[in-house]
Formats: sequence, C-alpha cells, structure tokens
Amino acid sequence: MHFRFLVSWYDKVLSWSKHPKAAWYLGFVSFVDSSLFPISPLFMILPMSVSEPKRAFYFANIAIVASVLGGMLGYALGLFAFDLIISPFITLMGYSHYYDLAMQWFQNWGFWAILFGCISPIIPYKIFTIGAGVLQLHFGWFLLASLLGRMLRFWIIAAILRWGGPKFEPLFRKTLLKISNFQTS
Repeated sequence: MHFRFLVSWYDKVLSWSKHPKAAWYLGFVSFVDSSLFPISPLFMILPMSVSEPKRAFYFANIAIVASVLGGMLGYALGLFAFDLIISPFITLMGYSHYYDLAMQWFQNWGFWAILFGCISPIIPYKIFTIGAGVLQLHFGWFLLASLLGRMLRFWIIAAILRWGGPKFEPLFRKTLLKISNFQTS
C-alpha cells in the first residue's frame, strides 16, 4: 500500500488553514480523534500553525479543549458500550495489542498511564480514554490527567511551531514524502 495520499492531504489541509472555519474543523477532528476516529489533529495543527505561527497556541487550545471533551465521550463509550461497539472497533482497527498494553498500564499506574497516553504518539489517546471507562477509573483523575497531558503535548508542539513557523514546512513535506513512498504488502 502506498501512502502518497498523505502529501496531497497535507497540501489540502494547508490550504484549509486559512479557511474561516478552520478552527471548527480542527475542533471536530480533535474531538473525534479522542474517542473513535483514526485521524490525528496534528495533521491540522501542523499546517495551520506553519501558515499562521502567531496563532499556534490558539490552535493548540482548541485541540486541548476538544480533545478532552472527546476523551469524555471515549470514557463513556468504554463504560457503557465496550462489548457492543468498542471491542469490535478495536479489533477492526488493529488496536488490540495497544488496548491490552494500555489495560496493563492502567492496572499498574492509573493516573500516570492516562497522562502518558495523552502525550505519547505511540499508542492512540482514544485507547486510553476507552480503557479508563472500561476499568471505571476515577472520572476526576481521568479528566485531570487528560487535561494536563493534552496541554503538555499540544503546547509543546505550539511552542515549537510558534518559534519555527514557515521554516518547518519543508521538513514536514520531506517527512511526508518519505512516508508516502513507504510500501506495505
């Protein structure tokens, strides 16, 4: 499978970054990414912030709020709809290994597992939101860890993009070109 579509998608999202409703699109993507949708808000934050570096923290704050709200939906889905909806979805998306690992971490570290899940680019945050609901982790601790972790992740990215701005765009494009030439069988 080729991933060349990423380059054209990046170009399209970069053009959307100047759209009057770009912030709303970012909020939507951030919300659904935290519970079910497999598209990271970084695909919007990066080009939007490269295009308008002075608004990088504004975009990060939208992603933080929407992501935490979406995380609440993920928690509710884990709590009330795991067997019916979530378990088949996890299997379909190939997240079973990640889910098992996250559940192990929850049992060992609770709050800290969520905080790590909010920051980590390795295991999708949605796995942690759903797993927290399944295990019925304390909702207040879940919200606190989600808020702190998402703030840390998105504010670090915003700081880098605010500082670097448009000079990072060639690096993103080069990385996407490398990814787009990657093939899977």
